[in-house]
Amino acid sequence: MSFETDKQTLEELNLPGKFRQGSVYHMFNRTKTRGGEQELDRMFYHPLNDEQAINDRTAVFQFFFQQQLTFPFDPKQVTLMREYLDAGTGRSALLTFAGIFIKKGLASLTRDEGYKKIVQGLQATIITLNKCQIFASGLRNAAGPYANRVAAIEQILHDKRIEKVYHTDIYQAIPVKTLAGYDYLLKCKLRQQMQAILSFIYETDVYIAVSDVARAKGFVFAQALPGTDNVLDAANLSHPCIDKAVGNDIRLGRNSNVLFLTGANMAGKSTFMKSVGIALYLAHLGFPVAASKMIFSVREGMYSSINVADNIGLGYSHFYAEVIRVKQAAEATASGRRLLLMFDELFKGTNVKDAYDGTLAVTKGFADYQECLFIVSTHITEVGEGLKERGNIRFVYMPTIMEGHRPRYTYRLQEGITEDRQGMLIIKNEGILELLKGK
Repeated sequence: MSFETDKQTLEELNLPGKFRQGSVYHMFNRTKTRGGEQELDRMFYHPLNDEQAINDRTAVFQFFFQQQLTFPFDPKQVTLMREYLDAGTGRSALLTFAGIFIKKGLASLTRDEGYKKIVQGLQATIITLNKCQIFASGLRNAAGPYANRVAAIEQILHDKRIEKVYHTDIYQAIPVKTLAGYDYLLKCKLRQQMQAILSFIYETDVYIAVSDVARAKGFVFAQALPGTDNVLDAANLSHPCIDKAVGNDIRLGRNSNVLFLTGANMAGKSTFMKSVGIALYLAHLGFPVAASKMIFSVREGMYSSINVADNIGLGYSHFYAEVIRVKQAAEATASGRRLLLMFDELFKGTNVKDAYDGTLAVTKGFADYQECLFIVSTHITEVGEGLKERGNIRFVYMPTIMEGHRPRYTYRLQEGITEDRQGMLIIKNEGILELLKGK
């Protein structure tokens, strides 16, 4: 079973977005090659759900993080190599020779670019294979968790036929017969080996890019535990896309699997929940997280309800859209999967009495599923009193400090249930009542 989430959760956490400034994907997309970006896509949108696979990938990222390697390949040469190999060749050595011979003739008569592209593609391939051989041999004694991958690439590069290719002097004219022989060899006989080398280059691109982001931002790598442990333990966890974000500790477990979060509007509840969701998603990728430490039990999915909007097309009011979202989460929870579920300001689209009753009932219902982890936030603090009988619910809040008539938010979690009620004070501070009175 794969790690499951949905479009709403991805969008609420601002995870996708290749060209979207501020998205989590955009933050990590520092790859140099098109193939590297495609490999990043494959990793980023397919979280792992096996603790061994997660820890193995994490170990590779940590290796590149520690080695502080620079991407050794010229992106333009890698692109030329890929285009050259993808262009195909004749079905036999004789047909390949004939095709290249004709292209050379056309180049002389009509200035056809076909022959020139073949020469440039082969030259780029020779250059890239040379750099790959140097890079792989340099990693041989330090590769650690990446040792098997490096050994496999070195085995390919030590093939006598490939060695002959990358030892060719690109500054000397290459005879048509030699050019055709290499073309057929690389594109037909050794096609799989060439694709393996390109894959290695693209993987290297991603590992270096992501580890560079981790180093620049001070991120750490999380440790995955079996899902049965039901643990989420992080220190100084913050939002990765906010500069100088305030960090918080979070600790959830089998005996305290529900975090009930209260606080005034603007106190930081939503940002905290997004920080947790982003960290858990990245941890399932083996990517670094914005924390000083993180240990987590593998989840089978994650669902959030943070920015639920109405749906005019389906005729849903804001409140009904919230109800539908909670129903979806309840169905996922009842399926028996180990999930993280986050609900921000449940039922804010209805009156206070119904919001109180609904939040209380739903939180109690979810709390019975102790194989899942939950974070529920509300500014209806009275709900907390009705939940205190449940031993597996931990109560925390985001405080508001009043400095005169102005609120200041620390964004740091504290134990307990807040009594902050600054809504009317903020309305008065903005002078709304005086404007309405015409003063």
